[in-house]
Amino acid sequence: MTEILYMKDIDSNYTREFDAKIVEHGFDYVVLDRTAFYAVGGGQPSDTGRLVWDGGSAQVREVTKKDGPKHHLVQNPDNVPDAVKGVLDWDRRYAHMRMHTAQHIISGVVYDSFRARTVGNQIYHDRSRIDFAPVTFSDEMLAEVEAKCNEIFSRGTPVNISTISRDVLEREVDAQRANLDLLPKSVRELRVVTIGDFDVCPCAGTHVRSLSEVGKLRITKRDRKGKDKERVTYELDI
Repeated sequence: MTEILYMKDIDSNYTREFDAKIVEHGFDYVVLDRTAFYAVGGGQPSDTGRLVWDGGSAQVREVTKKDGPKHHLVQNPDNVPDAVKGVLDWDRRYAHMRMHTAQHIISGVVYDSFRARTVGNQIYHDRSRIDFAPVTFSDEMLAEVEAKCNEIFSRGTPVNISTISRDVLEREVDAQRANLDLLPKSVRELRVVTIGDFDVCPCAGTHVRSLSEVGKLRITKRDRKGKDKERVTYELDI
């Protein structure tokens, strides 16, 4: 199995470069023994970047979780030597970290204010969206969400990542607010993102160390996606 470097703690999310060994060459991919590249999933795109070595490099176009190991999709994988350095496209990765952290706050504010759950999300580097249900937003409701989120961001609350047993988490959180009830019961140890007293939520995504890094929220669009379901699109200003 590939060691996932960004899973350890919040500081590991800031790993930009790492050394690794190739454990498998495929038709259009290589598998590394360790990686800091995020693999596509959970509404977050994969990281991109390069594998570099003395005298050469290969572009990492996407990283997937196919068949368990992390597949780093590259051109000419047979040319990649056994030892490489991974280099992330940091601007893209950091944008995803800010967007994903913001999503936790937005989802929490909407649930607390209107009891609408997050039923889907998609992160991008320049915008992101969240699907909520059951809810029908008005302009005034979204203005309230935007204002509340920006006030929370302004506090600069630290963000932490830890491993917590499911039994403990079930006693401490609202399962619907944290979407804990959607995770398979067989998963007993959870990677949990904690943002002060505001949010405790199982999550495998990448995040910033502090809400001070998120920026300022702008809700740019609202779409009706079915009965009692609405999609909110947002951007972050630095």
